[in-house]
Amino acid sequence: MARPLSIVAPGWWDYTTLDRKILDDAAKLTPKDLEQLSRPGFKVVMYDTLEDFYLAEALEYVTAWKQATPARPAGICGPIGPTEQLPLVARLVNELDISLKNAHFWGMDEWVMNGKSVPPDHPLSFQKADMELCFNRIRKDLLMPPENLHFPGADNNKYSASYDAVRCVVMQGGQGEVKHWAFNDPLKREGEYKDNPPSPAEYRALPTRIVDLHPMTIIQNARTSGGGVVTSVPAQAASVGPVETWKAEKVSIWHAGKHDNPFGQRLTAMMISKKLPDSAVPMSLLADHSDVQFNYYRHGLGTCEAEMH
Repeated sequence: MARPLSIVAPGWWDYTTLDRKILDDAAKLTPKDLEQLSRPGFKVVMYDTLEDFYLAEALEYVTAWKQATPARPAGICGPIGPTEQLPLVARLVNELDISLKNAHFWGMDEWVMNGKSVPPDHPLSFQKADMELCFNRIRKDLLMPPENLHFPGADNNKYSASYDAVRCVVMQGGQGEVKHWAFNDPLKREGEYKDNPPSPAEYRALPTRIVDLHPMTIIQNARTSGGGVVTSVPAQAASVGPVETWKAEKVSIWHAGKHDNPFGQRLTAMMISKKLPDSAVPMSLLADHSDVQFNYYRHGLGTCEAEMH
């Protein structure tokens, strides 16, 4: 049976092309139901305050970096979205006198304009945000060498190879409204993927690359980062790929309720828990990763019931 067209972007794949029963089942999940989705390889954790939520996210950086040694350097891959954890990371490193000389950090993604990643001084630059919110706030005597900071976009082959040279303890991420981590968006509905999206195995073979952004992603980023000015948001980005994601020992996704809606926060957890990977919902492919954790701010889960405002 043919898959339905997307409700929001008919030329693309996305979660609206799924079987209606999957969508309906996800919408019925209560917060208590979500907690019960944990299984071996997939853990759901709830936080009752935003302070606890972002502190726990920041501590993942510290825990990963403390494992780095000269013989075995280690690091963490982190997102821009959320960003509230980043100043906390810097404060923890400074207050606890943690040397990062053998530690590494990977940025997840970066905007691309005219075929090239935006420079670090661009107002929307993710590298700029990482530096200003975190690394420029760490004492220079503790900070890792500049070569231990890895950002996609400039040389994606070199960026990808660094995951083979350095242990990635954890890859953090948020979740966008199109159900991506980093900018692993669904693909366009064209060519060999006109009738069906890529198989999970095909999508998992994608490395760090420049991607075309789903219209939903462009609109979301205009709302969250550009005051709604859609024309200011690039239509492409460099994104860490599934190839590198599967080299991370753990994938930790943080749902504060700001970047995806109540339905989306439920859908991907259900699909991962029940092992229903579908590349129209890229986050669902994490069903096949050996160690995934979804972290929720309980009061950001909302409801999927109809509600007039």
